[in-house]
Amino acid sequence: MRTPYYARPPGGIPPQNQMLSDRAVFTNAYVVIPKGVQRDIVYSLLPHWRAAKFWILARPLSGFSETFSHYIAKIAPTGGTIRKEGEDGVQSALFLTHGIAEVEYGGKMVRMTPGSFVYLPPGARWSLRVRGERTATFHWIRKRYIEVDGIAPPAFFHRNENDVPHENMPCEGGEWSTTRFIDPDDLAFDFHVTIVNIDPGIAIPFAETHVMEHGLYVLQGKGVYRLNSDWVEVEAGDYMWLRAFCPQACYGGAPEQFRYLLYKDVNRHAALPPVPRF
Repeated sequence: MRTPYYARPPGGIPPQNQMLSDRAVFTNAYVVIPKGVQRDIVYSLLPHWRAAKFWILARPLSGFSETFSHYIAKIAPTGGTIRKEGEDGVQSALFLTHGIAEVEYGGKMVRMTPGSFVYLPPGARWSLRVRGERTATFHWIRKRYIEVDGIAPPAFFHRNENDVPHENMPCEGGEWSTTRFIDPDDLAFDFHVTIVNIDPGIAIPFAETHVMEHGLYVLQGKGVYRLNSDWVEVEAGDYMWLRAFCPQACYGGAPEQFRYLLYKDVNRHAALPPVPRF
């Protein structure tokens, strides 16, 4: 099986002769954060991490997207957590794209290689260390878990993209498929993380307009996305952040497959505001 290609932030600083105009845009319906703005003057450091930098691409904002945060981390060799990570009620998903890392949870050690996905249950206390001589890059999605009476929270698991079958979407020939890390029929989960695979010239053929919020990181290739009333060209390394009900559709561009990592919130009632008291 061919090793998949995965984009990552370029880091560094652009040269002085680079144009300042770019494709970055923030609207009341969607955000595009192109790879060219993921540089070394905009990363964050986080407590209790060593030799680690984090690009925070999405975080809850009142009136916009409110369910999740999405980081990309670059951890130097021998770097990682120096104390256990974890927050009461918060679950995490990790997707490693470069290097090798080990995640420890519940006394078990899981080795992550490119394409590895790890789910960490609500309140899990875990740690991560980079192994080998290469910098490790991984996505880290965090969401506060919504409990349901009578349904137990999900358990820890890990798998690699290469071991997850592609599920064809309703398109002839399998030119549009998904790699689902989380079982879509399992109501214990209140979010999904999926890789969407679209061949050149193939489209998502209608403007999806739905309650789920999205974070989309382009792993490979390029495409043209319809976001609200705009057409936006995106490529490997770009990030899109969509609020609920933002219309969306896309075409895959040539010459290679267009692939992106997708977050969405699912399987729960729409939250209602408290009843006012007079």
